[in-house]
Amino acid sequence: MSSGGPYGRQGYQSNPSGYGAGGGYGAPTGGGYMAPQYGAGYGGGASYAAPTSQGSYGGDFGAYNAQESNDGGDEKAKTGKKSFAIHALNKNVYMWAGFFTASLFVYFLLSGGDFSFLMTYGAMARMFGFGILIVKTYKSQRATGVSVKSLQLYCLVFFFRLTSIIRHEGYLPYDKSGDWLYHLIEIMSLIFTSAALYGCMVPFKGTYQADMDRFGEFNVPPGAGAVYIALPVLIISIFIHPNLNADFLSDTAWTYAMYLESMALIPQLYMFQKQTSGVVELLTAHFVAALGFGRLMEFLFWIYSYHELASSSGSRLPGYLALFSQFVQLVLMIDFFWYYYMAVKNATPLVLPQHSGMGMV
Repeated sequence: MSSGGPYGRQGYQSNPSGYGAGGGYGAPTGGGYMAPQYGAGYGGGASYAAPTSQGSYGGDFGAYNAQESNDGGDEKAKTGKKSFAIHALNKNVYMWAGFFTASLFVYFLLSGGDFSFLMTYGAMARMFGFGILIVKTYKSQRATGVSVKSLQLYCLVFFFRLTSIIRHEGYLPYDKSGDWLYHLIEIMSLIFTSAALYGCMVPFKGTYQADMDRFGEFNVPPGAGAVYIALPVLIISIFIHPNLNADFLSDTAWTYAMYLESMALIPQLYMFQKQTSGVVELLTAHFVAALGFGRLMEFLFWIYSYHELASSSGSRLPGYLALFSQFVQLVLMIDFFWYYYMAVKNATPLVLPQHSGMGMV
């Protein structure tokens, strides 16, 4: 009888020399156990074949194990990604929660609660944004995704604003924060911006993406494209500025800082659009979002106060122009704010489409 007889299994062997002619119980051979064989006297060879290890049951069991293993791996991967996303989201929440907590502290203890605190609040948001950029640049030791042209323009913004508010009080917040806190915030912002610019140009210059930061690269030396923003804005500021300080240089310096700040982010947004992947590092996105948030706060303040920005002849054109410039910046950032919100919500890198509203810059 062959090994495929009744109860025959792989690894077990039949012995045809059992009891009688072809049947009975065979002796164990080869160290294994031989299943009992029922001979011809018990039904003429009719048999019941037990399932083998290579049969359908074994195959299904193996397939089940493989599927269970794959499912387990996928589930672990998903769990790992979810845990990482939650961890990243928590870091984002803690960072912004710290900023808003500090804002409340300043509002209740150092401001006096006047509406003009929005100016100080906007300045705090700018300082917070450049603080994020410092952490991003020096901790990662990379300048990827950062526009040097925008940093150059912001250095001019803080320098010219300080030359005005240190000498005169015409453009300071009315509340207690205008006594010294506003000055300190602007000084710290200048220090942070200068440090970020230094990091991009000296120790981490090898990681700076000059081929992406090409705004204004037309008939000027490489890297000097910011002049196409800085120079026209200066000319406008000289001819159209308010007169709160009754000092030409001081009034022009403050106005130049105001107008220039509304345009300073354009090279950064332009650089975002030139990145082939469209992916923006999350800390860089936080930096830009903080600057945009600060601009929004100041815009809300000047909506109710623009009429105070009058020229020496009484014209309110400087106030209208200040509102218009801030409004243009916020419009340019609408798409960015939306994709930033989605990135923070999902704890994923910020991905900008190649053709969006910011394509105009």
